[in-house]
Formats: sequence, C-alpha cells, structure tokens
Amino acid sequence: MEAIIKRGIERSMSYKTYRDLVRQLAEDNANTGIEKTEAYANLTKLNDRRMKRWDKTIEVSKVAKKRIANFNHKVTWLVITESWCGDAAHVIPALNKVAELNANITLRLVLRDVNPELMNAFLTDGNKAVPKLIMIDDETGDVIATYGPRPSEAENYVKRFKAKHGALTLDFKEDLQYWYNDNKGQNVIDDITQLLGHMQSTACL
Repeated sequence: MEAIIKRGIERSMSYKTYRDLVRQLAEDNANTGIEKTEAYANLTKLNDRRMKRWDKTIEVSKVAKKRIANFNHKVTWLVITESWCGDAAHVIPALNKVAELNANITLRLVLRDVNPELMNAFLTDGNKAVPKLIMIDDETGDVIATYGPRPSEAENYVKRFKAKHGALTLDFKEDLQYWYNDNKGQNVIDDITQLLGHMQSTACL
C-alpha cells in the first residue's frame, strides 16, 4: 500500500495544474480517462464552467476558518478524480478552499484511469467512485482518513434514492446537481472541518 500511495503522489498534480488541464481539455473538446467520448468531453466542458464558478464564489465561514487554522499536523490530501465527473467538479473546489487556508495541508490530484492500483485500493462499496480524497500523514506515510465521493448530505440523498428505486435516474442526477448548486460547497466544508477537528482532538496522527 505504501508503494502504491507513493507512486500516486509522484504522478499527482497541483490544483492549479489540474484546473489548467481541464480548461485545455474543454477547449480541445476532449476528456481525461480511458474512454474518449463526446459525452465525456461535453461533461468536461460543463465541469470546467462549474469549477470556474466555484473557485470564485465558494465562501468559508469564520467558524470553519478557525477550525481549519487549528489543524497543526502536516498532511497530504491526494484526490483521485477525472475531468468528466460531476461530483468532482463540485467537491474539489471546496477541498481546495480548505487546503488554501492551512499551510499544513498539501492538496494533490491524480487521475483514476491511469492509476488503477491506487483506485482499486480505495473503492467505495466495490466501485471506482470519484472524487476520492485520501488523507496521508506526511511524517509516517499512513492513511489517516478518506472522504468521498460525495459530501454527507448528498450521499444520504443518493442512498435513499437507490434503496427505493434501485438505481439513479437521469432526473435524479439533475436534481443532485441542483442540490450542489444550492449548497454552494458548504456540506463539503462542514464535513472536512469536522473531520479535521476529530483528528486533532483524538490525536490520531
């Protein structure tokens, strides 16, 4: 596992580099990942617009800023993603906003399909769901927590729908995008700040 994570970090990129990549792919009508399709290319264009909006508009409350500032352990946040993933376009800008507020947090991004060993080590219910955040202790190299692919409220929303209907429909996926737009990244920020506070209080690092 340690070697897999190390390779993932070595192949990773900064948030700025990832944003530049998605922007260029959108201009080129292309996408990351093994499957190169018009649908994925269109989703990449949409996600570029989403991330551009969130980079400008996501706000972090004073309470959250204080909790983030109190986190005093050096960690790397390695996020597995792909350009076409709708959840990633909403979640990752919020993660970046948090990481920018604490120099102890280094945010790195890595692509799923070209890192199968890493993805297979961090499946969600047996699925290669992204975005997947892996929190790594810089001193020991240990994985101290994971997060994703969705914030807690959205995940509960998805689970309830699946339990009732068996699978996600196109209408539901549209509703989920409306939820993300209304929430404005706050559920991600709340989840992450609570996780940071828990790790700090239990001295698990």
